[in-house]
Amino acid sequence: MSTAYTFQSPSVTLEKGAYRMRAPHSTRPGSSLSQSLMSAKQPALQSPHSQNRKLAILTVILALASITCFFTAYHLFTTRFARSPSSSALVCPHLDPADALPKANPAAHDHDHDPHTKYLSYFPHSGLHNQRIALENALVLAQQVNRTLLIPFLRLGQPIRYVSFEKLRRFLVLGSKAGLKHCPLVPIGIPTPDECSGYDEWTSIPWDHLVDLHAIGEKIGVKMIQWDGGPAAEWMKKLNINIFEADTLTLHDAGPYDFRFLDTSDDVSPTRDKYLYSIYIPALAQAHERLVQIGTLFGSSRLKLRQGVSKTVRRDVRSGMVFTNADLSRVADTIYEALGGVYIGAHLRVGDGQFEQRGADNARLVWWKLVYLVCGLDLEETLALEQQLNPFDEDLDPPLIQPDVPSLRVPHPPLPPLPHTFKPQIRCHAPLHTSAPLQRLNAPLYIATDSPNPTADPLFSIYMKTFPCIFFLSDFTSRLTPLDVLINPYDQVPLKGFLIPVLDAMVLARAREVVVTDGSTFGAFVKDVLWRRYWGFEIVQRG
Repeated sequence: MSTAYTFQSPSVTLEKGAYRMRAPHSTRPGSSLSQSLMSAKQPALQSPHSQNRKLAILTVILALASITCFFTAYHLFTTRFARSPSSSALVCPHLDPADALPKANPAAHDHDHDPHTKYLSYFPHSGLHNQRIALENALVLAQQVNRTLLIPFLRLGQPIRYVSFEKLRRFLVLGSKAGLKHCPLVPIGIPTPDECSGYDEWTSIPWDHLVDLHAIGEKIGVKMIQWDGGPAAEWMKKLNINIFEADTLTLHDAGPYDFRFLDTSDDVSPTRDKYLYSIYIPALAQAHERLVQIGTLFGSSRLKLRQGVSKTVRRDVRSGMVFTNADLSRVADTIYEALGGVYIGAHLRVGDGQFEQRGADNARLVWWKLVYLVCGLDLEETLALEQQLNPFDEDLDPPLIQPDVPSLRVPHPPLPPLPHTFKPQIRCHAPLHTSAPLQRLNAPLYIATDSPNPTADPLFSIYMKTFPCIFFLSDFTSRLTPLDVLINPYDQVPLKGFLIPVLDAMVLARAREVVVTDGSTFGAFVKDVLWRRYWGFEIVQRG
């Protein structure tokens, strides 16, 4: 090597395009530098115990990091639509919750933690009035077997249809809104996440948002706990009520009419009865299991009661099911006043199933009951008026009007006659009748219906021609605005649209007289309970 590179400090030389650091050649004899470098390249041997400890520490660190990443990602996912002050202009306004709504899971009383307390539970399904009938049956049954009743929330909107026990249990679990608290926070203009699809199509509220459950419980001596509608055994764990499968008596129904409950041991169901199995309530009361879990309890005839005490309990339960929500009552009162305080009412269900198929027949029968029975035109006058308004149906005979036997068994005092003149605060849609026989048809008529546009529905054409002062709930939109602020605090879903059928029933029940669609649970409830309770009459019991 050239003497130019033999100085004693480290040198840098360019070799094949790379820089390398080199130590100078030592001029001292016996230098051990090279030996030290050689020995440094040989790593020290480690014991197996030391290596395993380092591997365990690394594994723990990686596990903690994975868990931290997972929960961080989950938090970011569930709060990705959380409101912030800077984005408040981009999201829907947060409306005040409905003050009338109670807590979902009221604190359990001492008796609920008593290991000897027994419970009764059932699965909800179908529409509002089917759920109401199931609740009525459950309350009566709970009183008869002396059990605390677990009451699932009332589901409004898109219903869960009846299916067999196990399928219904799964539907209730998978159809809940658990883990979807972020859905109502999605800003306007942002695509709806897949898991939030259909979030606003249904909601659920405690039953005592609509009815006075406390008064019913005090009347019949039944304790109740409201819950969100999932499997009762899982929900009860939240209240530290531990009931295991071995301590649960389950009635597995495979069809909607499997089980019927009888209060008398020597009673039997009819041979051709639609219910397959009879369960005797006195025997059920002796069950030692802490939880009796039933599937469906829908059906006005599911409880076959012969004992006078049992019938009294059922009467008290049904009488207590009147709608008492203060917000809806105030709106119903304003509509009542707008109608002039005196009007007649009708319910016409035409929107689904058999009611859609029989829409024309039901519409004609309700019309005849209004004109002939309520307004008092005689048979010839009514038939002549129908032929005049429907010239294409000249050969029709009067429809067969069957007597309502259950109502006749519970007579009420005569109602005051309709006045000769009426003074609704809202304008009638047509000129009033001037001929003497038809002046009785000038009475304001309020129709509750599931038809989306009754004024354009051909089934309502004869009503529009007959009654110049005919009204629907859609005629009172300005009086419905107080309902705009009602928000369900459990899922932040606006309640107004879901409560319209309830309001419809409340307005109809305030009418001087009502005519309803045969076979409708909505109509039967209005006529048998709401209307009679409003006028102070004894209710009608069916089943």
